[in-house]
Amino acid sequence: MVDFNNLIDLQIEIFFLMIVGYVLRKLNIISSANRKSLTDLVIYVILPANIIYSFMIKMDGEIIRSGLMVLIVSIVIQLVCSFLGKYFFVKALPSQQSVLQYGTICSNAGFMGSPLIQGLYGSNGLLFASIYLIPQRIVMWSGGVACFTSAKGKDVIKKVITHPCIIAVFIGLIIMISQVQLPNYLDITIKALSNCNMALSMIVIGGILAEISIKEVINKLTFYYSFIRLIFIPLLVLLGCVLVDIPPLVTAVSTVLAGMPAGTTTAILAEKYAGDAKLAVEIVFLSTALSLITIPLLCIIINLVV
Repeated sequence: MVDFNNLIDLQIEIFFLMIVGYVLRKLNIISSANRKSLTDLVIYVILPANIIYSFMIKMDGEIIRSGLMVLIVSIVIQLVCSFLGKYFFVKALPSQQSVLQYGTICSNAGFMGSPLIQGLYGSNGLLFASIYLIPQRIVMWSGGVACFTSAKGKDVIKKVITHPCIIAVFIGLIIMISQVQLPNYLDITIKALSNCNMALSMIVIGGILAEISIKEVINKLTFYYSFIRLIFIPLLVLLGCVLVDIPPLVTAVSTVLAGMPAGTTTAILAEKYAGDAKLAVEIVFLSTALSLITIPLLCIIINLVV
């Protein structure tokens, strides 16, 4: 049974963190220069720690077998989202396309999805969520980062593989596969940095939002994106899982995670790489706001179908 109180509490927490960033920027406690420094802190320290920590899960034969289906479903979802991101926004400006494409490929399944799944479906759900996120984390820091770069060919590969978050993915995979036990002081340090992820990311986004008119957030493009991200993609995943007869818990976890709003990294990377940070914040803000409605409805549909 889904705990809707946990669901709503988490979504409200995200908005309050954005409000903190908004107020700090309005009071000029966080200036534009300070925000760029915070962005670098998130990109080069906090996010890599969060990625490494997400891979620090215990693996055994049973988990590998039960998680294989989740992994396959996640890979298929990433391929479909890459296709949608590339062809569903062709009428947008080139600078907008990179933001919309990344926002379609990379949802907020990591920051918002994992604690949400744990609250909704318990420890088994969290385990499946961790496995589900492996392909997304690899794609978001490889093909996803390439959305914001102007380099081509070998230059793209070089930029991607040397990105701190991609390096963190490789480190995380090594830790997960080898099951090496890190020294306790290192383990708790990584966890402490990882726990800063949501707060700092949303404060940065709130700071960017403070420089944007709220009225500009609501427009046809942001609504169209939100429809694709919050409704079309998860319903497509639910339909596919039901048709293929995927187990109920795998179906529920995959569908809910597929219906997460735009990832906060959309705005972080757009800010870092001089992309359309304004549009990025708009789709993050609006899709997160609308998810207060769509995610509970999605959970109700899942309960009725699976």
